[in-house]
Amino acid sequence: MAALAGWGLLLAIGLSGQGHPGAGQPGLSPQEVERLESKHLVNIRQVTSGLARAGEGYFSPDGNAIIFQAVPNIAPAIFHEPKPDEDGYQIFLGPLKKDAPARMVSTGKGRCTCPFFHPGGKSILFASTHLSPSTEVAPSRGPAYSRTARYRWEFPETIDIFAADLEGGRLVRLTDTPGYDAEGSYSPDGKQIVFTSFRDGDGEIYIMDADGKNPRRITHARGYDGGPFFSPDGKRIIYRSDRRGDDLLQIYVNDTEGKSERALTSNEFVNWGPYWNPDNKRIIYATSRHGHANYELYLMDVDSGREERITYHEGFDGLPVFSPDGKRLMWTSSGRTADRKSQLFIADFRMGPEASSAAAGNR
Repeated sequence: MAALAGWGLLLAIGLSGQGHPGAGQPGLSPQEVERLESKHLVNIRQVTSGLARAGEGYFSPDGNAIIFQAVPNIAPAIFHEPKPDEDGYQIFLGPLKKDAPARMVSTGKGRCTCPFFHPGGKSILFASTHLSPSTEVAPSRGPAYSRTARYRWEFPETIDIFAADLEGGRLVRLTDTPGYDAEGSYSPDGKQIVFTSFRDGDGEIYIMDADGKNPRRITHARGYDGGPFFSPDGKRIIYRSDRRGDDLLQIYVNDTEGKSERALTSNEFVNWGPYWNPDNKRIIYATSRHGHANYELYLMDVDSGREERITYHEGFDGLPVFSPDGKRLMWTSSGRTADRKSQLFIADFRMGPEASSAAAGNR
């Protein structure tokens, strides 16, 4: 999970970009954008609709369904009086079929984020404030990032991680320590959950048993660490970090004991939402290197550092995830929709030639 890649979809919604819907990146025509993206992305189409906004979606283990967070549309009304958290995200699940309904599987109360399927395919994971739906930000901590009014997200003190069946029933609370617990995802064998917590006063990565027992801390450096995911072979984890305290995010890889941490990016950009390719060798992530109103996706070889640019469309493209077989890519975009609101998109993905150097990807 991230994700995403965590509570950070607030960031995605704010970064709507400028220009006209369907326009290419500044300096590139729509035809050139299509040509560049078609190297890896084929048959790009919008997945979610009928929702005020949606994003941070993940595939089911068989690749036939998705789970995601979304804000439902408010029904037409006269003199509407806003209800608590009605603009907050809830969790939805649905099959990847034409005109298939997406059903809400969270409680409809509070605010939710970070859904994920159990590898067995019969249960789910997500974070929610529904037991104590306060959206206040702790005065001592404040928002994680606030470079501008639009570029920020919060760490609700009352959010915890829950497991449920595919209908949202049999809801079980897995964390109950004071402070933020979210951004969880399962290990490939379903026996563990990696997540982010402020239980020790700083945003750190933890791994716990799937039933919430035996949590152990993985990161130990000052600064927020979040959005962790196990590698497909279960041997490594990937995550984002504000380790330098400069309101930027860098991507890190580590082993599951926290003893082999290594920075994969070190630059002046926000790099976030990393996710593993099924080959265990590559990750895909979003970066602001082309501007904070124009996040783009990059593919990186974790061991060599070689990377290649995947998207070229104006506006926000982020929170990318591969299907279990690696043949499809799903991500959140606000630059590709007519109303500039974030929705999920999907494309057939082809790896193509070996990833080129970062310089070549920046052309």
